[in-house]
Amino acid sequence: MENKNVFIAIALSMSVLLFWSAFFETPNPIEDKPLSNTSNQKKIETSNSITPNINETIETQKISREDSIKKVKRVKIENESIVGSISLKGGLIDDVSFKKHKNDLENKENVIFLNPKDTIDGYFIETGWTSIGDKINVPSINSDWKVAGNNVLSENQSVTLKWDNGEGIVFKKIIELDNKYLFKISQVIENNSNNSIDLYPYAQITRNKIPDDIQNFYISHEGFIGVFDDELKEDDYDDVEEKKISRESSNGWLGITDKYWMTALVPEQGKNFKSTFLYNNTFKANYIINKPTTIQPSSSNSNNVRLFVAAKEVDTVDSYAENQNIQKLDLVIDWGWFYFFTKPLFFIIDYLFKISGNFGVAIVLITIGIRLLFFPLANYSFRSMAKMKALQPEMVRLKELHKDDKTKLQQEMMALYKKEKVNPASGCLPVLIQIPFFFAIYKMLFISLEMRHQPFFGWINDLSAQDPTSLFNAFGLIPWDPPGFLIIGIWPILMGLSMWVQQKLNPAPADPIQAKIFAFFPIFLTIILASFPSGLVVYWTVNNILTIAQQWVIMKKTKIKTN
Repeated sequence: MENKNVFIAIALSMSVLLFWSAFFETPNPIEDKPLSNTSNQKKIETSNSITPNINETIETQKISREDSIKKVKRVKIENESIVGSISLKGGLIDDVSFKKHKNDLENKENVIFLNPKDTIDGYFIETGWTSIGDKINVPSINSDWKVAGNNVLSENQSVTLKWDNGEGIVFKKIIELDNKYLFKISQVIENNSNNSIDLYPYAQITRNKIPDDIQNFYISHEGFIGVFDDELKEDDYDDVEEKKISRESSNGWLGITDKYWMTALVPEQGKNFKSTFLYNNTFKANYIINKPTTIQPSSSNSNNVRLFVAAKEVDTVDSYAENQNIQKLDLVIDWGWFYFFTKPLFFIIDYLFKISGNFGVAIVLITIGIRLLFFPLANYSFRSMAKMKALQPEMVRLKELHKDDKTKLQQEMMALYKKEKVNPASGCLPVLIQIPFFFAIYKMLFISLEMRHQPFFGWINDLSAQDPTSLFNAFGLIPWDPPGFLIIGIWPILMGLSMWVQQKLNPAPADPIQAKIFAFFPIFLTIILASFPSGLVVYWTVNNILTIAQQWVIMKKTKIKTN
């Protein structure tokens, strides 16, 4: 029975370390309970027959990004944060790179985010109008727009695109850009015909395929995301491939999120819209306003949409959420269920980074701070473990003496605990209280764009990447590049050693099989954590070292007399 309990404990520990988000992260929206009849939000799987369809499948031959950009006329985009262009074929925003974020540390090339539709990695945004029954000739994804006025979009000047359907109706897109990542698009219709017309405004994000660098791990969400009537919804790519997911709302936003980057559409506030996440050879996130816009003869009307093509910088996203009055836009950064711990911890570590100039130093400082915060609780826990360790010889003697009488053994053990004033469970509560903080800082370091490409000391040039050194080439002394699964660096090894030392300070299992299992655990975690971002491993290692120091002092001070 004891061995069985050990195996169960090990399994639970591994679950906490590797798959904790399955217990603590936002539940999969596909498995959400059905919404009540009184809810303003509806989740439906069939298309709305009242509004027109905007989900046509478009297949094109895939070409290189450079060739695709060159083959159509374009309007240049540039401000302090992004650079790119708008395709006049379809009026698509399909070429955006981030000027402040680079692909890697070596070549300093900008992160390319949006790509034209006829490339393998096509990722683009379209806005437009549609009608029931296609009775009105509206611009499509292949329509040729013309520039009216400025041909460069920047924070200081807007761009106007124009398309005439030849039937007395003129469509315009007036596009504005701030100094960071926000596009504002005013879609104007001038009706010079003799008839009143009804059209439905829509906007759509299209992604040709799942990104190659997606993090296939449960720590952070990557895929479809939106807030509908104040409720956050997250859908994985796999969920959307299985079935179309539609919702209706009168307020909110929707988009696609990566670990560090995101696109998001914000419909006009107060107008009921239908949002759809779907897959039909490409992934699409779109919305359509349910009520048509009516344009009388010899008059005009318009609809506005806000669009984010953004790096998930915390200060930037927060300022947009507040200044643009967009509900819960800050949740596009996956803070998780421990939001109220995780986000404040980020602001603390960001402050420490600004005053220290090194993100790795900030990690060390916040780790020290957390250890100081829980110093009294940890003391209580370690004092209890020290007493238990001191009682080990007597406990072994009692087990040997009463090995055939379990009832007598339990009685003697309880008498021993009472005599020495030891509670075997007293060391668990402080640990449980610290778990939310542990997960919060773990999560914060994992998702933080601000840690990306930040160096520490020595060989760590990027705290968001794994330790590049490897035990199997003598940490670079042997001229050989080991495969990925053999890259076990210095920091993961230090973490494993610190865990081994910490284990030695704890009460040793009396059962030899238990002892062997626990002895293997530091090796297991060293291998697992070798591929984790080095910033996380630095945090874990420093935390272990501080724990060892505190525990060693307590062990020295705690004396238990046994007879």
